[in-house]
Amino acid sequence: MVYYIWLAVNGLLLIFSLLFIWVFRPYDSTTVLAGKLLAQLAILLFFINVNMYFIFLVIRKSKVRRVKVTLSKRARTMMKAHISLALAGASMILLHGIVMIWKLGATIGFIHPKMVTGYGSIGLLAITLFAGFLRHRKASRFRRKFHLITAMLFACLFLIHLFWSI
Repeated sequence: MVYYIWLAVNGLLLIFSLLFIWVFRPYDSTTVLAGKLLAQLAILLFFINVNMYFIFLVIRKSKVRRVKVTLSKRARTMMKAHISLALAGASMILLHGIVMIWKLGATIGFIHPKMVTGYGSIGLLAITLFAGFLRHRKASRFRRKFHLITAMLFACLFLIHLFWSI
């Protein structure tokens, strides 16, 4: 039952972010449009990576063997792409940040809460990538938790940034 709630929340969040970015946020230039497109693509990649935690949680908590086996196979496939997706998403976010600082910074101000939450999100993303790098080099319980905590903090700050109005 919790699985369906998680999937529904993820689906609604993706749909709402798409509507919020493209319908409720008008753009004034092609450059801002490109920045928004980069952000939306990065959101998709990060949702895939954040949901890795959910898949492993279901594998760990499920009592149904068939569910565990199916998700384990899927997780093995997804983990091969985890680092590539994270680096691609981080690159898109960095480009998005550059575009938005360049185009919106002068308009709304460089210390506007939308900009500040963006700076914080990029900082937490850098820490998350570093934690993931450390975990990849040598896995330990501390490094796993550090990577997980920074990823969840990044996700929370990113959502605040996404839905903060200009």
